[in-house]
Amino acid sequence: MNKEQGLALIEQTRIIAIVRGVEAQHMDGLAGALYDGGIRAMEITLNTPGALTAISRLQETIGDRMYVGAGTVIDVEDAKKAIEAGAAYLVTPNMDEDVIRYGVSHNIPVFPGAMTPTEIVKAWKAGATAVKIFPGASLGINYIKELQGPLNHIPMVAVGGVNEDNIRQFLDVGCYGFGIGGSLVNVKEIHSGNYAWVTEKARRLIQKMG
Repeated sequence: MNKEQGLALIEQTRIIAIVRGVEAQHMDGLAGALYDGGIRAMEITLNTPGALTAISRLQETIGDRMYVGAGTVIDVEDAKKAIEAGAAYLVTPNMDEDVIRYGVSHNIPVFPGAMTPTEIVKAWKAGATAVKIFPGASLGINYIKELQGPLNHIPMVAVGGVNEDNIRQFLDVGCYGFGIGGSLVNVKEIHSGNYAWVTEKARRLIQKMG
């Protein structure tokens, strides 16, 4: 899947599933469950054991239908390893302009984490595809709404605290997309083989966006 196709999927479905701490043997089942629920983008965090191997494998098995990237990319070394493993995009918890520029130089979308207006603007000017507002759960919907006043030209992805009860509110204040982890990618349910739980949760999230 090329860059344009992948970004189009994110724009259509809005949700990036954050996969953290899922055991390798469950990755294929999880990817299928997310896909069946209507989600077309997933990031494997690099602090998940076997993350790079999982990214490579998922690109082979479902990469033509799912936009598979790497999350928790802290520095350029992480970015290099992730891209070599086949990550189609990078998501960071921090705002590192070197990482953004490295991704841009390799034609790889980067969604850097930022909190303050200064960080958000710096990330955008460095070449971010969209800026991840993190930690979203602590900052809240009103914070993002206020940011949209002067910075509504910068696509923002809310991460942290987004669930089926408030996703529509985040959408209404202008969010470009959402990174959703534990409330969707429930490790306990996945490791018990209950992939249907993930599919149903994904469907409800998408329905709530209406």
